[in-house]
Amino acid sequence: MDTKLEAFQDYYPDDYAHCYGCGRLNEHGMQIKSYWDGDESVCHVKPRDHYTGGMKHILYGGLIASLIDCHAAGTAAAAKAREEGIQLAPGAMPRFVTASLKVDYVAPTPVGVEVELRGKVLEIKGRKVTIGVDLLAEGKVCAKGQALMIQIKETV
Repeated sequence: MDTKLEAFQDYYPDDYAHCYGCGRLNEHGMQIKSYWDGDESVCHVKPRDHYTGGMKHILYGGLIASLIDCHAAGTAAAAKAREEGIQLAPGAMPRFVTASLKVDYVAPTPVGVEVELRGKVLEIKGRKVTIGVDLLAEGKVCAKGQALMIQIKETV
């Protein structure tokens, strides 16, 4: 993985960069950063300790879903840009929204550790991109997600 490159989210247009999970312009958000790692996308983030679920040592499931969702959106945008040969520049990243998100929680995710998100492009079909995402903590898969992302039609 080459982290010298800018993250997918760094190429989002300013008017699309306010998302709680991935918006670089949301000072109160997670501001996740996703990059290519070969044919997979990867993101590392350490959620703050107060993002607990029912027990104080387990990460809140809603945050897990949010991380998977935002990483899938960035991966879909980067995959579509790759497919179309778009030269990335600030503001040039295609915009995607979530049509469907399914998350399976397969093991408790501990609080206070870095989590890794690994995304795979499962299908690109026109404006629809399906992404699979695994969320790992301490090398163990804790959640698996699948997202159907839809490219927003640009208006002129």
